[in-house]
Amino acid sequence: MSAAFLEAQPIDSDWIAWLRRELAPTRARKIRTAIMVGGAVLCVIISMALQVPELATSAYMVFFISKESKLLTTVTGVGAVIVLTSSLGATLLLYKFTYGHPELRIPGMAIALFLGMWLSRALVIGQFGFLFGFVVAVSQSVGEEIPSPEYLVRQLLWLWVALAYAIAVTVVLNLLFLPDPPKAAEHPKPKGLFVPDAFTNPAHVHFALKVTFAAMFCYIVYEAIDWSGIHTAFITCTFIALESTEATLYKGTLRIAGCVIGGALALFSIVFLMPHMETIASLVVLVACASAIAGWVATGSQRISYAGLQLAFAFFYSVFQGYAPDTDLDNVRNRVVGILFGLIVTGFVFQYVWPEPGRIESQTSQ
Repeated sequence: MSAAFLEAQPIDSDWIAWLRRELAPTRARKIRTAIMVGGAVLCVIISMALQVPELATSAYMVFFISKESKLLTTVTGVGAVIVLTSSLGATLLLYKFTYGHPELRIPGMAIALFLGMWLSRALVIGQFGFLFGFVVAVSQSVGEEIPSPEYLVRQLLWLWVALAYAIAVTVVLNLLFLPDPPKAAEHPKPKGLFVPDAFTNPAHVHFALKVTFAAMFCYIVYEAIDWSGIHTAFITCTFIALESTEATLYKGTLRIAGCVIGGALALFSIVFLMPHMETIASLVVLVACASAIAGWVATGSQRISYAGLQLAFAFFYSVFQGYAPDTDLDNVRNRVVGILFGLIVTGFVFQYVWPEPGRIESQTSQ
């Protein structure tokens, strides 16, 4: 994956022609974008009608799970539900010992994140290991904000519902409408769960330590200054991490671009559109338009696709804060500040701590 990011930047100065090529329409791109729009709209309708919390997370899952083929989407969706279930079970078990004890909870977060980042490099399907560690760590990070254990369990169970139904919607839509790809030459199947150098290559451990240090540093800083609104710094440190410094920084650039565009769309919507919305129909139209823009970019090549995911992330998490129109601009500001803070910390750590040169072989994208 890092090789793709390292080669992603245009080799000449004609950025307009490069961008035009990257955004060129294809039949597959139109279909995949329509599936993402339909999935996001269905999530809005279902969550608003049934008052399922975490609407932003549900809508974003449509983009996160959608892949280039039916098989890949199905495997990713089924695996994600299994990993999600086990990770939430693990975090509930961990809370049995860490709730009300930050001296235990913070080391537990760090250990879970380290294991997840190591597994993301050591497993053949690395994103499942990443998802397990990420969900456990993020679930532990909100421990101080939850007023009671009962409320904590209820919120975690609702989180499972919000994610699981969105994943199911995404898989079904892809199975129904995504065309079958042409026959391709079969690739050799891996012989085990782990990559060959999983237990011998120290770079995997170094990578996990770097990501864990960057994310935990951001967490401790925003908790120390009592500014939990910039918690996107913690998420940023984990999601932009790649094998090499150059790849990580380029992915950070894509994250900034997507965040700025998504934040601008959210800001425009909050100021000029949402105060006049009275029914879910108007909200559905807004979500469809934003999802179409994000989906079109996300279905492009690896040179720009990550920016589309971040556009959707910034828009959904800025606009959806409840079941009523939200006109609070602080959410947009906090999330952008958090992303920028996470980018700075991650870039510094990857630049000066065990820097890795760009590698030729590609790995599974997170």
